[in-house]
Amino acid sequence: MSTPPDYTPPRVWTWQQPNGGRFAAINRPVAGATHERELPVGRHPLQLYSLATPNGVKVTVMLEELLALGHAGAEYDAWPIRIHEGEQFGSGFVGVNPNSKIPALLDRSGPAPVRVFESGAILLYLAEKFGALLPAGPGRAECLSWLFWQVGSAPYLGGGFGHFYAYAPTKIAYAIDRFAMEVKRQMDVLDRRLAESPYLAGEHYSIADIAVWPWYGALAKGLIYEAGEFLSVHEYRHVIRWADEIAQRPAVQRGRMVNRLSGPPASQLHERHDASDFDTRTQDKLAG
Repeated sequence: MSTPPDYTPPRVWTWQQPNGGRFAAINRPVAGATHERELPVGRHPLQLYSLATPNGVKVTVMLEELLALGHAGAEYDAWPIRIHEGEQFGSGFVGVNPNSKIPALLDRSGPAPVRVFESGAILLYLAEKFGALLPAGPGRAECLSWLFWQVGSAPYLGGGFGHFYAYAPTKIAYAIDRFAMEVKRQMDVLDRRLAESPYLAGEHYSIADIAVWPWYGALAKGLIYEAGEFLSVHEYRHVIRWADEIAQRPAVQRGRMVNRLSGPPASQLHERHDASDFDTRTQDKLAG
């Protein structure tokens, strides 16, 4: 790893554009829309605007799991938001999520549309709406504790370790070491919990597992950052057992495809409007 020269922060920080390497074109220190762009709307009450990043996968897996449980009201239209092209800054999307991050959900099933943004909030909203994948009694507290653990921990894995290890234009030893240490601590937290329980909330699969798997399960299975050897993920055998088990769930396999715009063509479903979309080899799925 290269060692950058010493840096002394200025008295007052100013935005030096471009700055941020791969994400320089879309990173900025202000909020709000940059252009007018209405969002498409399909025929189902639930409209999802997302991308198959770990946070986006949480919600598509949740919706596919609800459908697998027989909740017909969980049918949804999923529209891709191409974040590297700045589509998250369109006026329509900002209207659903003022934070300009995917995923964002619009529930049109009632007299007035309900917007829900932040992936953890969407999981909780859907679990309560359909009465599924959220335990009752003491199990509810355990489930919500792990859900919020993920919400608080993922920035260390994504914006911290992932950014400096995989995306930063300059490899900074201090930053990579700092976040690698924290990610390994978090993996140990999960491994110890999964040594005593089949799932994070207890005996049953829940939104806690759905929230954590796309980040830490994917890391254990080598699906993000290609950092498995670097972080010695093989040491976390209980996490790997859990990750492998969840990866075999058909709803998880379907959810990972939705709004995926890269990877093998057979793994992509750019838009999702009906369950039959998974069986139809559309141009989206055949696109390179």
